[in-house]
Amino acid sequence: MNETQPPMLEKKIRLEYAHRILFTRDVFAAANTTICDLLLLDHPNKVPRVLVFVDDHVASANPQLLDNIRSYARAHAEVLDLAGEPVILPGGEPCKNDFSLVQQCWQAINDAGLDRHSYVFVIGGGATLDLVCFAAATAHRGIRHVRFPTTTLSQGDGGVGVKNGVNYFEKKNWVGSFAVPFAVVNDFAFLESLPERERRNGIIEAIKVSLIRDRAFFEEIEQMAPALARLEQPALERVVQRSAELHVEHIATGGDPFELGSARPLDFGHWAAHKLEQITHFAVTHGEAVAIGMAVDLLYSVKKGILDAPTAQRVMRLVEQIGFEIYHPSLLAEGRTGEPTILEGLEEFREHLGGELTVTLVPKVGQKLEVHEMDRELILEAVEELRVHAEANHLAPAGR
Repeated sequence: MNETQPPMLEKKIRLEYAHRILFTRDVFAAANTTICDLLLLDHPNKVPRVLVFVDDHVASANPQLLDNIRSYARAHAEVLDLAGEPVILPGGEPCKNDFSLVQQCWQAINDAGLDRHSYVFVIGGGATLDLVCFAAATAHRGIRHVRFPTTTLSQGDGGVGVKNGVNYFEKKNWVGSFAVPFAVVNDFAFLESLPERERRNGIIEAIKVSLIRDRAFFEEIEQMAPALARLEQPALERVVQRSAELHVEHIATGGDPFELGSARPLDFGHWAAHKLEQITHFAVTHGEAVAIGMAVDLLYSVKKGILDAPTAQRVMRLVEQIGFEIYHPSLLAEGRTGEPTILEGLEEFREHLGGELTVTLVPKVGQKLEVHEMDRELILEAVEELRVHAEANHLAPAGR
């Protein structure tokens, strides 16, 4: 009897994805053929059914949107079949804390009779995109979805990626999947209806990606800082488009689009930001939290000898000039273990990465450095320095 163990069978599976990002204006105007041209890429044998989900914040800010969607479908019935009325969902980060909304999306997809050759369109901010695209990626093991990001954050960063998910166990994006969207359509007209806070948020991700990938872009942002501080539309569109290009370039060419390793180079400043969002119950927005998280890591890098102090101060001046705070008192709030709760973010970040802590830092503008441990005392020193800086600015005379 041959007791030799049979050999392990191993076959490589190679898949190729097309990651499409389109930039347009007034995408649901009847004369705009962006959507038609996009759907025709798939060479369908029949007119595909499309179910549209809309962030309620976007629907309120754009009262004609739902009628425009219906009119567009009627005008282009030879290309798409609207599979029911648009589904309105609550927007904003709290929607990712309610798993019943995922079930609501599944129910709508099922009731509409969508199949794997249908499409889910989702129009909204990053949280709504995360929620609906997770539902689409898991219904029928994956339905084509097209994202229509409507905020500066989602158009320049989160909405152009391949990740989706919802919060669970009070942890950000604990349930989710990787799914390359059929396309991402950035309609710049949506940015014009945003409140100031939301218009500003995405600028920070542009600064972040410039710091780790593109020195020339960082210098361009510095030149545009006054216009960005005033939230002028042409400046916003420029930084959003270039930010999207750099994020997609990394996803497509970085060698790890589904983050199978432990590195997340696009997450500079995010380990602290994610925790700050949680402990403030998302009163601090993602963009605001990233601004603070970047400041923590910049000062930490100076104390660790990774980055020179003038460069750190240069970046933080830019962040503040554009209108962001770089400190929040919750950074020093006491956590479950008795130490500052921000330090718990390191452990949660390590767990989310798969076991090995990998934090991206910036040694020079336009370059990145990955480290696998962080000195907790130096982190607290950096936070304390930010606190002192914030107090000094608060006490300084206006116009300083």
